[in-house]
Amino acid sequence: MKKKILLVGGSGFIGHNLALVLKKRGHETYVIDSLSVNNLLSISDAEIKNKDLYSKILNNRIELLNNNKIFFKKIDARDNALTKKVYHEINPDIIIHLAAVSHANKSNKSPHTTFDNSLRTLENTLDFAKDNQTHVIYLSSSMVYGEFNGKSVDEESICNPIGIYGTLKYAGELIVKSYNQVFQMPYTIIRPSALYGERCVSRRVGQIFIENSLQGLEIEINGSGEDKLDFTYIKDFEQGIVLCCESENAINQIFNLTFGMGRKINELVGVLKTEFPKTIIKYKNKEKFMPERGTLKIEKAKNLLGYKPQFEIEKGYKKYITWYKNFWSEFKLK
Repeated sequence: MKKKILLVGGSGFIGHNLALVLKKRGHETYVIDSLSVNNLLSISDAEIKNKDLYSKILNNRIELLNNNKIFFKKIDARDNALTKKVYHEINPDIIIHLAAVSHANKSNKSPHTTFDNSLRTLENTLDFAKDNQTHVIYLSSSMVYGEFNGKSVDEESICNPIGIYGTLKYAGELIVKSYNQVFQMPYTIIRPSALYGERCVSRRVGQIFIENSLQGLEIEINGSGEDKLDFTYIKDFEQGIVLCCESENAINQIFNLTFGMGRKINELVGVLKTEFPKTIIKYKNKEKFMPERGTLKIEKAKNLLGYKPQFEIEKGYKKYITWYKNFWSEFKLK
């Protein structure tokens, strides 16, 4: 059954990719975004050396939404009166809440901004959803687990987040679940990990590695590079979210949506080096409040949803590198 799906914070890296695939599947897809929180164009030139490149990527996202006739409205989702008006006009069956500061390090440096854009936008979403029994899909994070301590984690593992980002994501989970307890509002909580893919400007690990390599710059790695992350290609994540939108089995559940295998950062570098063999690697001390992570078990999503991730880093990261090379070439030609 086709549904009305609203993405809050939907022009970001994750959101616009989800909007495109949901529209392609025939759902009525709507996007609202302030274009300010994770818009790196608001950061000074000194901090962002490839500002023109990022501007082109961000504009490309909006162009794709427009070209695919996806409703887009620029509004501040923290504004309760304004969001309530838009929510009532759309009257969605599902709201996917993506609004947040996208970087753990940035969250630790600016906790007020993180709290403001994560929990206030969530509060406004839940305020509408509780009265309309709207299915809320809340994007949490693997950071809620805290230290993995060399173990794989599943959805029943104890959550003990470290730092502002993981703590606020876990707080969001508890608030969402409380609205279900009190108001019977249907929900799904998603815990992704180390997402990478086309049109990302969040300065995630995979993006920075490629970007620096294209410019002949060295790569800096926090720690020894032996830390593991469950790197997840955006196409696999899209598949998981589509299943959550279309399956009744997703209602009132928590899912890890990752590739399902922790890989060393050095292994990601190994894939990168097949395309950029001259890239120089530099290791530095690991930053504080970055927990040791690893594999997120995905058996629950496989069994309840039929989730089948397809892109290990040797396949997915290579596709991302190819896309970035092509985009970079087009950018440099203009």
